[in-house]
Amino acid sequence: MIRTMTEGPILTTDRLMLRRPRLDDFDRLAAMWAHPVVVTHFGGKPFNREDSWNRLLRYVGHWQLLGYGIWTVTRAGEDIHIGDVGFLHGERTGVPAFGCPEAAWSFHPEAQGQGLASEAVACALAWADEQARSGADARFARTVAMIHPANAASIAVARRCGFGIYGEAVYKEQTLGLWERNAVIG
Repeated sequence: MIRTMTEGPILTTDRLMLRRPRLDDFDRLAAMWAHPVVVTHFGGKPFNREDSWNRLLRYVGHWQLLGYGIWTVTRAGEDIHIGDVGFLHGERTGVPAFGCPEAAWSFHPEAQGQGLASEAVACALAWADEQARSGADARFARTVAMIHPANAASIAVARRCGFGIYGEAVYKEQTLGLWERNAVIG
């Protein structure tokens, strides 16, 4: 289900709600990005609060500047951050621009292994497909994802959600798989 409110699109599934990030998400977001399990395939070093603060600002800034971004994921009926999912535009040193939104997802360890990431990513992609299908935002005709090749869980999510590998890139001295998905228009 998709509904648009003044704060932006809110997406729901039977188990989840995806909403724009808020200031009161910060402590949970910072805890997630400081957890060794979460950062294993993101350079391996836990993020400090400053890094997480900049991440939150980036999430909010995407919505303001580009009209899309990362949603905060909560369980339906609860308003507690359990993860992040959505789209971004990364200006990364050494990685050419993709020319389309980049899909991204991450979840607290206690929310992993329950199919929540696949459910949230599929929900976000349904929104993206609708943007492309309706002509509201042609940028969503294609999305990409950068995934560390050892991140079997994220690779499984990508495959479940229709992504296929098309190449690789080196970012911060790590070789990452590049995955792509074309919008489901029909």
